[in-house]
Amino acid sequence: MTTPKADDKDRATAEAARWLVALEEDAGDDALRARFNAWLAASPANAAAWAATSDIYDMMAKTPPVHADHWAPHVVARGDGRPVAATGQPSDRPSPRRTPARRSLVMGAAAALAACLAILVMPSVLLRLEADYVTSTAELRSIHLADGSTVHLAPDSAIAIETDGDRRRVRLVKGEAFFQVVADADRPFAVAAREVTTTVLGTAFNVRLGDRAAMVAVREGRVRVDHAAGLPPAPQGLKAGDWVRVGWNGSVQHGTAPPDEAGSWMHGQIVARDRLLADVVDDLRRYHAGVILLTDGDFGQRRVSGVYNLADPAAALHAIAAAHGGVARQLSPWVLVISAR
Repeated sequence: MTTPKADDKDRATAEAARWLVALEEDAGDDALRARFNAWLAASPANAAAWAATSDIYDMMAKTPPVHADHWAPHVVARGDGRPVAATGQPSDRPSPRRTPARRSLVMGAAAALAACLAILVMPSVLLRLEADYVTSTAELRSIHLADGSTVHLAPDSAIAIETDGDRRRVRLVKGEAFFQVVADADRPFAVAAREVTTTVLGTAFNVRLGDRAAMVAVREGRVRVDHAAGLPPAPQGLKAGDWVRVGWNGSVQHGTAPPDEAGSWMHGQIVARDRLLADVVDDLRRYHAGVILLTDGDFGQRRVSGVYNLADPAAALHAIAAAHGGVARQLSPWVLVISAR
């Protein structure tokens, strides 16, 4: 049997969690169940997302979900009295009282919870091999480099240090970091975030690496931002208060803000100025001990402005959703779903 690749596993866990939402909202839809069954059989990675169903439900027995009264009819007891979910596999013995719709719902719940467990518990081996420093959810860390510079690493982030002789270089592998760079005219300091490179002599600035773009914001001094592709060109120079967002689709946006907003996450806040809702949700994911699902792509394209408290990311997400005509629903202790109403 072929072992699913890491990328396939990541895709499958994300898709499985989305199936939970669809099945929970419209469990009686035969066409939806047919599409779900086709997805389940489409690849070993999809099937593997369901492998730990019984163990996940054992964990649910110890930590009651928010909607325990809703899930109870869909969980059957094992011989030892502990609950176990029906996985839909041939070896199961479905209860006669369970309808196909309920069985599909249980399968969706199991997949999402398996995804949550994988994301929250299993370390990213490849990331840790690639990076020198890694933070977990809600963890902040300061790294003092050999040249006297300091990197403040945001939660769920990673960097690789590539300082060598006359070369001072840090690669942002994941997430976000704030850099306080000691001046050295003979040794420029560079931060690479995929195709975007920020070069300075001595200054303080923030770099965020997202799924859709990289963003650089300057608190002190001046920096140079370059894009490897060169087209369209990013602004060549930024001063204190300037920011630039370089999208992986080639788009470039830039503007100004109070300089102290650069790296505001270090003071427990996200300050959003006309940002995509999806990007703000991505930032809040790093502070939330669970899975946050944004189920509506169009809703994620809405523009967000506001100041949000990182000490309570769930409350921030509820506020963001409500302010834009949407809703944030807690489906379980591990799954928070954001969607348009």
